[in-house]
Amino acid sequence: MNTIIYYTFLPMFDRLYTIASTEKGLAYVSPDDGSLIPLKKHFKDFDLQEDASMNAGSIKQLEEYTEGSRKEFHLDLDIQSGTPFQQAVWQALLTIPFGQTRHYGAIADGINNPKAVRAVGGAIGRNPISIVIPCHRIIGKGGSLTGYSGGIDVKKKLLAIEGIQQGV
Repeated sequence: MNTIIYYTFLPMFDRLYTIASTEKGLAYVSPDDGSLIPLKKHFKDFDLQEDASMNAGSIKQLEEYTEGSRKEFHLDLDIQSGTPFQQAVWQALLTIPFGQTRHYGAIADGINNPKAVRAVGGAIGRNPISIVIPCHRIIGKGGSLTGYSGGIDVKKKLLAIEGIQQGV
């Protein structure tokens, strides 16, 4: 039997985000505008089931974060969809405190692979749990705002929620 992915939708930042969980925890947060195509591509061998109740805790914490009343997420995460390298990068992103930023090289250093800066960038770009795994806190070494799967406009909003005015 395939693992079930329980999904629902949440409007944030003038977009519709897909929120999805497994029995292990939150597995996906992405601005898919109501299309299940990216979710199906990410979880190829899983069964999808719409179920808002399985994502209620995640939705509540995401809403609190976007309203500015939450600084940390307390959620079980399921990052099994990533390679061991991607999982290491995503775990490193989780150590970046609210209101702070890091550059790609710092993440590569943090996973003891300083030459893997480009690979770190690739892993960050494949982060399946945006906002909660804070890839928006990654900036260019010179302080520039770099790409973000949800769009630079959303990255600026997320950084502003955290009091980071850099590039905003």
